[in-house]
Amino acid sequence: MLVDALQGDFDMSIASVLTMSSMLVAVLNVWMGWPIAFAILAALVAGLVVGAVNAALILYFRINSLIITLGMGTFINGLTLWFAQSQTISGIDMRLVYAVIATRFLGVPLAFWYALLIAATIWYAFSFTAAGQRLLFVGRGREVARLSGIRVDRVRASALIASSGLGALAGVLYAGTTGAADPSSGLAYVLPAFAAAFLGATSISPGRFNAPGSVIAVYFLVTGITGLSMLGLSTYVQNLFYGGALIVAVALSQLVRGREERLA
Repeated sequence: MLVDALQGDFDMSIASVLTMSSMLVAVLNVWMGWPIAFAILAALVAGLVVGAVNAALILYFRINSLIITLGMGTFINGLTLWFAQSQTISGIDMRLVYAVIATRFLGVPLAFWYALLIAATIWYAFSFTAAGQRLLFVGRGREVARLSGIRVDRVRASALIASSGLGALAGVLYAGTTGAADPSSGLAYVLPAFAAAFLGATSISPGRFNAPGSVIAVYFLVTGITGLSMLGLSTYVQNLFYGGALIVAVALSQLVRGREERLA
């Protein structure tokens, strides 16, 4: 979500892509007997295809990305329920579980290090590559970027495809955390993802979506929810916390961005 948000599009289908990816791994590996490597590859390809379809619809019909991706997310959710027969599937190849959660480095599961590696890669791409700089330029002003010779549609399409690809990768890792997949569990992550992205835009690089800030925001949100759970508060507090965090994060990011624009 962070990649496409940086250039002005918002992918509401990202949680559905995560769920679809995890369910594809489970269905192909458990039900159909595919080797885990081929099941993972199929899930990643499916995520990229979703991103390509999102990009084609958004750019060809010039429709707001929120509308297209919201509809696409609902469609994918229905598709996932169909091919998974609305069942939770367990028994995924233990090699994926060992590669994600069972194996530890410095006492911490590998899933944590994967997340840091992905965040570091995004940070490097945004900060030190021509493609990343074009993405930032498009996010600041599409018309100015177009007049400067940047192929704006190509940049937007690449960001949307990359976003769905990362969502599919997250789904693979999600399946590896439990060795099972649920056709609806991933949908709960769409609000925390937006909250983390906007909250991250208030730190490290204020006024701009950035990977290090999002990492800090994720662990702030997780720590907050964990603390509230340890206090014995009811489960509905999680929705209150995430919803409130999103509102505050959006407000703060807009205030910071407005202040920077006035200073500029």
